[in-house]
Formats: sequence, C-alpha cells, structure tokens
Amino acid sequence: MSLLQRLRPAALAAPESGIVAVINHARGRDGLIPLWAGEGDLATPAFIADAAARSLQEGETFYTWQRGIPELRQAIAGYTQRLYGRPTSPERIFVTGSGMHAIQLVLTALAGEGDEVVFVSPLWPNFAAAAGVSGAKPVEVPLDWTGSQWRLDLDRLRDAITPRTRAVFVNTPNNPTGWTADAQTIRDILSITREAGVFVVADEIYSRFFYAGDRAPSFHDAMADGDALVFVNSFSKNWAMTGWRVGWIEAPPELGQLIENLVQYSNSGVATFMQRGAVAAIEGGEAFIETQVARAAEARRIFTGALAATNRVSIAPPDGAFYAFFAIDGITDGMRAALSIADEVGVGLAPGAAFAPNTQGHLRACFHRRLDQVEESAARLVDWIGRQP
Repeated sequence: MSLLQRLRPAALAAPESGIVAVINHARGRDGLIPLWAGEGDLATPAFIADAAARSLQEGETFYTWQRGIPELRQAIAGYTQRLYGRPTSPERIFVTGSGMHAIQLVLTALAGEGDEVVFVSPLWPNFAAAAGVSGAKPVEVPLDWTGSQWRLDLDRLRDAITPRTRAVFVNTPNNPTGWTADAQTIRDILSITREAGVFVVADEIYSRFFYAGDRAPSFHDAMADGDALVFVNSFSKNWAMTGWRVGWIEAPPELGQLIENLVQYSNSGVATFMQRGAVAAIEGGEAFIETQVARAAEARRIFTGALAATNRVSIAPPDGAFYAFFAIDGITDGMRAALSIADEVGVGLAPGAAFAPNTQGHLRACFHRRLDQVEESAARLVDWIGRQP
C-alpha cells in the first residue's frame, strides 16, 4: 500500500486550485500584469506595519488570548457597530488566522460526514474544497446570468435545502461575479433558513467595495436575536493585509467556548504583534479604505468599458467586490484561454472553472490595481480578443 493510499479519501479529493495553476504557469514573467489573485497592488500602510513592529520591539511575542486580544475584539465590535448601526458586543467577536481559517473553524463546528452545506455560486473555490475536506457535501446553487446582471433564484435555494443541510453559505458582494444581494434578498434568505432551521454563514469581506453606497446591504441589517447566523471576515481586502492572515468570526456569544476550543486546537491564537497591527488598521484606516474604493471604482469603469466595447465579451460592471467575471465569444475553455493570454499578451487571469462547473468558459480579472496597469491590461486583452476567430 502506498503512502497516499493510507490517507483520508476526503483529503485526497481536495482539488488543485485552478487559480494557482495559472499563477504557477506564468509567475515572475517580465512584463506580465497579474490580475489573477484576489488582492490589490498596494502594500500595507506604514501606520499598520509600524504598530506591529512596535509590538515586536516591546516583546509581545508570547502566547496570547485564544479569542483575540481584548483591544482588537473591542475595536472590531466598535467598527461593526459603526458600520451597521446596531449594538455589537466584543463577546460576539473571535479573532482568527485569516478569513479562510474563520471558514474552516465554522465548517468544523457545523458540518461533517453525511452533512450538506449549500452555497451560492460561482464562488471562490476554497469554501467548497474546505467543506469537502471536512467530509461534508457542498451543494451548489448557481446564480443566473440575465445578460446584464447576476441573479439568485430563491426557489432554487429553498429546494437545495434538505434534512441533511447544516448551513447556507452566502458571499455578498460575491467573488468572482460581483453579485450583491439587495436588502430584500437578504431578508428572503434569512426567512428561508429560519424556516428550515439551518445556519447562515455570511461572508461579507467585500462589503466596503460597493459602488452604490458606503457599504453593501448586510445580514446585519435584517438579523434578529436568536438567529442562527455567523459572519466570517478578514483584514485582507479593506486594509491591504492579504499576507498578514488575520480575520475574525462574529457569532452568538453562546458559541464562544466552542470557537475558543477550535482556535486552541488549530493555530492556538493569532500572534499579538499582528493583532496590534489590526487594531491600528481599524482605528486609523478609514481614509485608506475610501481611497482604495475610489480607485477600484475608476478601474472598474476602465476595464469593463474597454472589454464591453469589443462587442465580443459578455460583461457588466460588478455591483461590488473588485473583479470582472466575463465570457468571450467562442471561448469555451477558460483555463486554456487563461494560459494562452498569459503566454501571448502577458496578462494573468483566473479561469472560470475554478469558481463553478457551469462557468468553464469564463475568466476572472482582479482590476484592483494602478490605473495605468488596468488600462494596459485591458488594451492587451482587447488585442488578444481581436485576434481570435
């Protein structure tokens, strides 16, 4: 028996990331503009890094609070309260080692062998993969493309919930499509899950990257006491901290000891100096967020406008997040197209098959970059599209 044959089938079945496959193919090439990963090109602001450095210099290098240092939990609670206008206790906040870690902990708590978790797709592939590794079955509810926007069929969502369903995962604004649930849709989702007696796991990491207001509609706006509702979030996007790996869970306080236990048996807590940086991000980062969102809005206009003008691309400006998810006439294999585009015109894109089985012909571009690079990458793509039969 080989070593691999001795491993859990669920672990062996974990798929290779289609996004990483393209990155590995073309990483480091001269002149390539990387639009493949879900991050901007701005480094973490100095005031955040300086706070972490001071913490290191002061010797904060010991074991720390499993739930997060009190200062950061209070800062996140205050930020949440300001953003959504409803009281939020630090007892609802649990610091994690990234948004992905938050998702894994929530899945560990909710679902295992024989269980199902429903999710709205297309979706960043890590959720479905993590559910599969946990032993649960991920059940996809695809968004519909109307020709000008993405739309969620609530009847299809309702029908996807079975007696084995433990949770419904909703990422809004959505990666990769930019679909953003409006207030009524959020109320409807909560009504469906309340009736079914299942959890909602709300991933609102892109809530500030919303192009019709200060923030996107949120499950915070419709929640009621006693709801089976958990939020997962991260410092990665708002404060340009993707490499820091700091996130948080917001959950009912009665889940606190369970979440603390799961933190203990996974990473045993986020390093204190990193949490000091996160405190600084919340306390001094509003102007930085506003600058980022304004730049992303202009990049959105430039990129989607250039591709739409070819009359060969199915694309619309996304309502939220910072991705363009599009299909090119005649292209049915997004992975093959992504590799060709990287090789021929030096633009790195993610293949649609990484996000859903029914979007294999799509491509995703992260336009959250310098505007001159956004213009140049769009021009290169327009040139490549024009050379296709």
